[in-house]
Amino acid sequence: MTDSRGSTEYDVVVVGAGPVGENVADRARAGGLSAAIVESELVGGECSYWACMPSKALLRPVTARADARKVPGLRQAVQGPLDTAAVLAHRDEYTSHWKDDGQVDWLDSIGADLYRGHGRLSGRRTVTVTDPDGESRVLTARHAVAVCTGSRAVVPDTPGLADARPWTSREATSAKAAPGRLVVVGGGVVGVEMATAWQALGSQVTLLVRGGGLLPKMEPFAGELVAAALTEAGADVRTGATVVSVERGTGPVTVVLEGGERIEADEILVATGRAPRTEDIGLETVGLEPGSWLSVDDSCRVEGFDWLYAVGDVNHRALLTHQGKYQARISGAAITARAQGVPLLETDRWGAHSATADHAAVSQVVFTDPEAASAGLTLAEAERAGHRATAVDFDMSGVAGAGLYADGYRGHARMIVDADREVLLGATFVGPGVSELLHSATVAVAGEVPIDRLWHAVPAYPTISEVWLRLLETYRG
Repeated sequence: MTDSRGSTEYDVVVVGAGPVGENVADRARAGGLSAAIVESELVGGECSYWACMPSKALLRPVTARADARKVPGLRQAVQGPLDTAAVLAHRDEYTSHWKDDGQVDWLDSIGADLYRGHGRLSGRRTVTVTDPDGESRVLTARHAVAVCTGSRAVVPDTPGLADARPWTSREATSAKAAPGRLVVVGGGVVGVEMATAWQALGSQVTLLVRGGGLLPKMEPFAGELVAAALTEAGADVRTGATVVSVERGTGPVTVVLEGGERIEADEILVATGRAPRTEDIGLETVGLEPGSWLSVDDSCRVEGFDWLYAVGDVNHRALLTHQGKYQARISGAAITARAQGVPLLETDRWGAHSATADHAAVSQVVFTDPEAASAGLTLAEAERAGHRATAVDFDMSGVAGAGLYADGYRGHARMIVDADREVLLGATFVGPGVSELLHSATVAVAGEVPIDRLWHAVPAYPTISEVWLRLLETYRG
């Protein structure tokens, strides 16, 4: 670990050493600026230890087995249960057993100084770090302070819930064994992914969704197909289910629903939303509200400030690791340009200082069985934005490559076309293996590729990518 105790002044001070903060520091160092980074937990952050990496390590065996069971000549060999202990051990390897030595070495390799402790803004361009021994040190930024503290799971104030020792996403991805019975509250990404994983790893899952369907931020068919697959896998999926109270002593937990039904389980996972980790980082010292999301411009500079940046989840633009890292690259380049006195408009090649993808081309994969993948706008979002939008749908079972991928392939594709400009505004795919289709959609949306040009992007036969040809044929009629 590098720790420049002889110097407390840097060009850039980054609060939060998750993947977003790491990338801000990296871009600042690449631009010739000095950088300090402050972390109160593990370097590498939520994604490395409690989110992206462990959750996908849990889910990959689930989807691989599901795919194999649909392949002739292989299905009989994979009818048994998953080796849960082996899956959890593999998960532990991908989290480096919750040790951050490798990430610390990487920070050292780029020349960023790491300060372990709790970082709080303490005035203009200053951050006070309190280390685990209670000692404090003030870091001063010549040019910028970047808040990259991420988000945390929200635990609703449902009577009895807080005292019931609920799981959040952290406990769900780091659990050492599969609970016999698991109640999952929430039908968003965390809820459906963890329901998928733990049902396959031996739990009896009950998924409770207050609204009318799963994955409410995606096209409706995505949630419908995922719900059907979870049900077939043995999970009890209930929509329109409102939890009114939770009870727990020293043993099982009891979930009480509106109407009086009681469901008993060994654990309860609450996956009902995220909140910014800004409640205790000194926002009040610079006139901002503790616990608030931070509004930023497209360079991720906080509105009303010339030195304060908020990057990643804390700005509430797109709560996804890859979008946060994208913002970090943008903001790091913008900080460097401003520090060097270079007008952004003169150096903004390829939009290097403007996070436009946050508005128009956000991509996301839900790693359930089947996978759900989307880029850009849904039909509802496009219409709300005032576009004259057309939805083009195709049943993916009609694609030759899909049938070869798996017997009885079930999936659906939709592209959203701007009828005035004839460019793609969005695309959604649901089905086994569709995550690898997504970047082509992201390129088409971000690049505003005309439909007439997409005709000449010829998909290889026989692959699932041939769905692009079928969508275009459907659009042309």
